Amino acid sequence: MSEAHSIARQETEYLFDADSHVMEPPDLWDNYLDPAFRDRGIRILPDANGIDQLWVDGEVVMPNRLSAIGGVGMDTSQLFDAGGKLTYMDGAPPASMFGPERLKLFDEWGVAGGLVLPTVGILWDKDDAPLANAYCRAYNDWVYDFQAADPNRLIAAAHLNLRDIPNAIKELDRRLKQGFRGVFLPPERVDGKGFADPHFDPLWAFVEEAGVPLLPHVIVRTRRIVTGFAGDWYSRGRLNLTFSFGMGGASQLMPAIAAMVVDGLFDKFPRLKVASIEAGAGWAAYVMDRLDEKYKRFKWQAPLKLDLPSDYFRRNLWFCAEPEERTIGAMLELVGEDRILWGSDYPHVDSYLEAAQQIRRSVAGLSKARQRAVLGENARKLFGLR
Repeated sequence: MSEAHSIARQETEYLFDADSHVMEPPDLWDNYLDPAFRDRGIRILPDANGIDQLWVDGEVVMPNRLSAIGGVGMDTSQLFDAGGKLTYMDGAPPASMFGPERLKLFDEWGVAGGLVLPTVGILWDKDDAPLANAYCRAYNDWVYDFQAADPNRLIAAAHLNLRDIPNAIKELDRRLKQGFRGVFLPPERVDGKGFADPHFDPLWAFVEEAGVPLLPHVIVRTRRIVTGFAGDWYSRGRLNLTFSFGMGGASQLMPAIAAMVVDGLFDKFPRLKVASIEAGAGWAAYVMDRLDEKYKRFKWQAPLKLDLPSDYFRRNLWFCAEPEERTIGAMLELVGEDRILWGSDYPHVDSYLEAAQQIRRSVAGLSKARQRAVLGENARKLFGLR
């Protein structure tokens, strides 16, 4: 893109990718993990057949297909071939690991900036609090260095251990002072506790006061069942990729978001911001309306301070659309013009290098004001960007 073209485009549109990822380098944990825990670090190691596996604290948690975590633009049949020799690094383009390379990609796309979220961080899960805290610190230290290439364009979210709330607050305070602008949130109960449980109250109070959003994002766990229903259909070794990628995110985020609303989380923390990431946006109005309908019948059981669940959708929630969603205009109308963002999911296997062009086409029929809102202005306001 020429400099003149870039300047002209920036004058007419502001694009912000609200769902992109880093691919953590395999040596991150050797370089950033506290020395006391380094022998228990996260590892990406080949098995006897040369197939990469993810190890967490000496245990294999992903025995195959680790190459398929990244892989944007690659042949998915090769990535998911368990007998193949593609590695984690084969699916990790330079822009996934190096901040300056991500900025070059953003320039090619005409994107002003983007939220960067973890990849290995959506896979690991450890109930050993000191170790989990150390993993989070190591990731946060590394992503701080990643976004240092331009903190105004590369927006980092803190990875926290939600089992240790005092430490999570301490860690988040440190990261906010470093310029982090959100909190990565696995959409699952923590030791049986939903997000409205008093266990989390001190952290949510801190987040609310800081004014940064919680960012629930689809996760992949191998050692326990997570919120959602998609895993019930294709378990025990069976796998349908269309189903898993199509339904996995929505099946985790829909119940997590709905539970936040009906359990009264936003009554306790009315200024708390939550942005649903990598589950699409088209379900928002459906769930909002369905909760309203049922609440009118059953509100005696768990009354809310506002009139209807939909009031919280319009006050506390944001939704990240896929680049080719056809319901964006309807969501702007039904949920709110300031509620919808977009994200590429770069560089994961189900993302597209054409994401920026795709979202431009998807909103082309909207008013100029609504186009600007979806393409970047809503994200700019949510994350407090200049």
